[in-house]
Amino acid sequence: MRKSRRGFSAFSLAFLDIMSCGFGAVVLLFLIIKHHTDVKDVKPNHDLSNEIGLLKKDIGDARQRIAEAFSQTARLSSELSAAQNQAQKVKKELAAANAGARNESVSVSNEEVDALKAGLRRLDQERKILQSQVKEKSNQIRTITGAGDREYLTGLKLSGKRTLILLDVSASMLDDTIVNFIRRRNMDDAAKRRSWKWQQALNTVEWVSARFPPDSEYQIFLFNSSVSPIFENTKWKWLKANNSDEFNQNIDEMKRTVPNGGSSLAKGLAAINRLSPKPDNIFLITDGLPTQGLSAPTGTTVSGQQRVRLFEDALSQIPRGIPINTILLPMEGDPLAAWAYWQIALQTRGAFLTPAKDWP
Repeated sequence: MRKSRRGFSAFSLAFLDIMSCGFGAVVLLFLIIKHHTDVKDVKPNHDLSNEIGLLKKDIGDARQRIAEAFSQTARLSSELSAAQNQAQKVKKELAAANAGARNESVSVSNEEVDALKAGLRRLDQERKILQSQVKEKSNQIRTITGAGDREYLTGLKLSGKRTLILLDVSASMLDDTIVNFIRRRNMDDAAKRRSWKWQQALNTVEWVSARFPPDSEYQIFLFNSSVSPIFENTKWKWLKANNSDEFNQNIDEMKRTVPNGGSSLAKGLAAINRLSPKPDNIFLITDGLPTQGLSAPTGTTVSGQQRVRLFEDALSQIPRGIPINTILLPMEGDPLAAWAYWQIALQTRGAFLTPAKDWP
């Protein structure tokens, strides 16, 4: 038989196996490598420790000034009492001298008596000035009581001829966690009004409004998916702060409001431009980034990035030259809210704070 001869081939079975394994490894590496990344969150790079330190220093300085004022008042009162006793003694000596012989020498001269009287008048004037400074906070159009001294909040501009309060009345104002917020949303209206977070929002409005200057004007707007004043017949009108009956009616009616719906910050800020004349001070009380814009939402859910875009759209509604003071209540799952409203405070030269649960 003829022997068959096998031809030589460079691509033998072993070589093909090695090439297949190498190609498979390359494909596997290509699949597991992430070729692009999505930026999900935008975290602020602001370090707030310096601002917090400055605020704490201002609080300490204010407390020290109050303590010094009380100490100086007590010292002046003591000096005034001593001077009055000295004056009485001088009067008695003069009376005794006049009752005796007219040619006797008087122990106290007229110049000393005049000097004592001038000193009494000076001390009395200083005492009145210090007492008026110490008791300045009692000059309020409405009295707010609470535990402890609630005047520690510095930076809020509680002055102005026309002050506007924008209060968020969306459903998220019922609680600071998503689970409890959903649970309370399904309760009856009485239970919703008793929510601790909603009560804190109402107390905050009372605290701010109680410090309106008596000769100023004010308005309170409630906003969720729409915006309106507490009483419809006062729409786009300024109210007198010294009208105590009307003021108390607004506060009582506000307490009957039930939080519901979404939050359209853009509509709340757009309402500012409809007031004439414009406010010179604005207080915004809310708990996070908006969930709606000027137009009705197209879906039932909103992402974190969409809420940031809604907030940026709302910024275009802010009028120029008016400070906006934001009081941000707590809300779970909204980490960018504090950074966003801090930017409003910087841009408008207003203030920003997140109060404790027991304030005011």
